[in-house]
Amino acid sequence: MRKADEQGFREFAVQHAASLRRTAYLFCGDWHMAEDLMQASLLKLYQAWHRIEWRDHASAYARKVLLRTWLDEKRRPWRRAEQRDGEVPDVADAAADPERAGEQLWARDLVHAALLRVPPRQRAVLVLRYFEDLPVNEVAVLMGCTEGTVKSQTARGLVALRNAVEELGRGAVVAS
Repeated sequence: MRKADEQGFREFAVQHAASLRRTAYLFCGDWHMAEDLMQASLLKLYQAWHRIEWRDHASAYARKVLLRTWLDEKRRPWRRAEQRDGEVPDVADAAADPERAGEQLWARDLVHAALLRVPPRQRAVLVLRYFEDLPVNEVAVLMGCTEGTVKSQTARGLVALRNAVEELGRGAVVAS
């Protein structure tokens, strides 16, 4: 790779690594796997960097590579049987009211646990639409499908998320 290309890739990687890792975490629900997905995506980007002609849109391409990497990883046989039920790390906010902070953490954890119960493609659409704040047309391009498919997957994903939140919420009320 030429020096200019390598320097451009390094700048891109430094600028977007944290964002890619966060998106990967929302896809998979595990910080360690998110780190692996981010690194695998950056490796794939590095290998194709000299072919990327529209570098001003490289972040959209990187999200697409990340999505494809995650979906490929989900298809691996050993991933299907693996159960993830570890705790989500909490970030303390000293300025927040402790009672309110506890409610917010509980709600965040509930939504995240419910999101992990949503089927992978629907989860991907929800993450890209609502966490990455991408419009329908960009999500369609990233996922390689039509805008109608994105809309229907979004609707189905929201129903699945709502059902999972209700189910988990009932379990939390019964447990307490």
